Amino acid sequence: MHKLLVTDDEAYIATQIEERLTSMGYDVVGVASSGEEAIDMSRTFVPDLVLMDIVMPGKLNGIGAAKIIKDELDIPVIFLTAYTGDQLIDEAKSAEPSGYIVKPLQTREIKAAIEIALYKKDVDRQLHESEEKYRLLVSNIPCVVFTGYRDFSVDFIDDKVEELTGYSPEDFDSRKLKWSDIVIEDDIQKIVEDFTNALKGDKKYSRKYRIKSKEGEILWIWEKGQIVCDDQREILFVSGVLSDITHYIRVEEEKERLEDKLRQVQKMEAIGILAGGIAHNFNNLLMGIQGNASLALMDVDSTYPNYERLKNIEQYTQSGAELTGQLLGFAKGGKYEVKPIDMNELIKKSSGMFGRTRKGVKIYRKYQKDIWTVEVDQNQIEQTLLNLYVNASHAMPEGGNLYLQTKNVTLDENDVKSYDLEPGRYVKISLTDTGAGMDEKTKDRIFEPFFTTKEMGSEKGLGLSLAFAYGVITNHGGIINVQSKKGEGTTFDIYLPASESEIITERKSLEKFLRGTETVLYVDDEKFIISINEEILKKLGYTVLTARSGKEAIEIYKEKQDNIDMVVLDMIMPKMDGGETYDILKKINPDIKVLLSSGYSIEGQAMEILERGCDGFIQKPFKIEHLSQIMREILEK
Repeated sequence: MHKLLVTDDEAYIATQIEERLTSMGYDVVGVASSGEEAIDMSRTFVPDLVLMDIVMPGKLNGIGAAKIIKDELDIPVIFLTAYTGDQLIDEAKSAEPSGYIVKPLQTREIKAAIEIALYKKDVDRQLHESEEKYRLLVSNIPCVVFTGYRDFSVDFIDDKVEELTGYSPEDFDSRKLKWSDIVIEDDIQKIVEDFTNALKGDKKYSRKYRIKSKEGEILWIWEKGQIVCDDQREILFVSGVLSDITHYIRVEEEKERLEDKLRQVQKMEAIGILAGGIAHNFNNLLMGIQGNASLALMDVDSTYPNYERLKNIEQYTQSGAELTGQLLGFAKGGKYEVKPIDMNELIKKSSGMFGRTRKGVKIYRKYQKDIWTVEVDQNQIEQTLLNLYVNASHAMPEGGNLYLQTKNVTLDENDVKSYDLEPGRYVKISLTDTGAGMDEKTKDRIFEPFFTTKEMGSEKGLGLSLAFAYGVITNHGGIINVQSKKGEGTTFDIYLPASESEIITERKSLEKFLRGTETVLYVDDEKFIISINEEILKKLGYTVLTARSGKEAIEIYKEKQDNIDMVVLDMIMPKMDGGETYDILKKINPDIKVLLSSGYSIEGQAMEILERGCDGFIQKPFKIEHLSQIMREILEK
């Protein structure tokens, strides 16, 4: 459990933050009310992370305290503040904070900032350990002393060469074996160029290249030497030392990969936050379009001249909602409705549907018997699989084979340590095509949003499909890997955590409106959403009260709670969000019935509210049929 220290001079706020962090599973080791106290408590408890208010009374503000904590104890700091002026932010940068959260604090933002900061700290530690390992390796590298000639023949080489290469000194001394005979062919030209350049200068050189040992192992060699010439500048011999730097090269690589992974995590996190905000606002707009179309359809039948156009508007709205679903797919916490499913059945269904549209692709399936259950958002996983099927078909324009396989696997600590996952039981899904394959450069970028090898304007997509797949799988606590070689096809391996939960039979959605006569309080900060949904609810038979803020909702509920049967509550609102509003309403009436509504997904804050007793969740934009159904379920249970 990670240890956190909270610093805020306002005791009420500090206590709130402490309670929220504790509920998230963190160990709050202390609460400080000044910069000086924060430094003392950091020295005493050595927390993993400090949450620090910037503006505090006293000689030392949050920025000054953060600098001391960072420099002296190397503990990361996240700044908390209600002030966002440019001057303050520029001053705060000097403390090199690991995050910056603006008050009022949102639970999902706190969680994201803390996890990123802790992950950065862990990566920095791994980088430091790698650098230390490299330093120790270099200081203990054994050297082989040699003398030889320009044609790579060896005059003398010491006994350590056998330990290095597997060949004895006698193999080289007899002139049966030249040093160039064990150098990788692609590197010989570089050695010749280095030698020529050294002759033009001070006759000294150093270079690294690869050799192949007697056992067939590829080794990296560092050679440092001196060319010795006579008075007429004719080469007499070359003298130098050889060192095995294979471990060093791997450390530099076992370091570049860590740095690349950190950059990728930071990039995907930033894009995810942006995508989540865009999806939320776009879903609100779609709610207005969907609501108006649905209202119009309630008053007409199929004989109405514009009936089909209204149905088309509904269909296009749902297509827009699917697009925002893809945006949320690679946003952090982008899952909607999670439930236990059988991956064999899902693959059978999705691949069958795909196969009917791609006659040139022959599909082979191999299912694990008694496959373990996984808890996932079925729609997102199904869309992920379809994206991968389509990606495979694009790689096989003339047709080919697609092999699908499921398998129960158990991953140990070594298998998952590079992915920050827990070891344990996983369901593995493999998709292999016989297409064109990818080069390394393409393979390294395929999960980036908007990266595509297709021409601009192509009907084959904008490059969101694989980014969506990456986001969905990682959001489900899983792994997605790709193996590919140019001309040899591609394999995607997906690992999803297994679950002990039992599969629940899916309920069928209704295609009719369920009406009611109860009184509903509808809460949303967007005026046009309140207007459209107020009319929808009245059409369904309900008496409707409305509020445009959490504060207004609480005032109305206090006054009229005896007459209010249910509250439909927007989750994201300024000043007082849905979570805070729900908690206060719950205190007023522990038996209150509340349906959450949001343009964001169910994951994160919404899930927390549901776990605190909220009755249900509906994703914007929603159809009247869905709203009417879930309202009746809540009101009648």
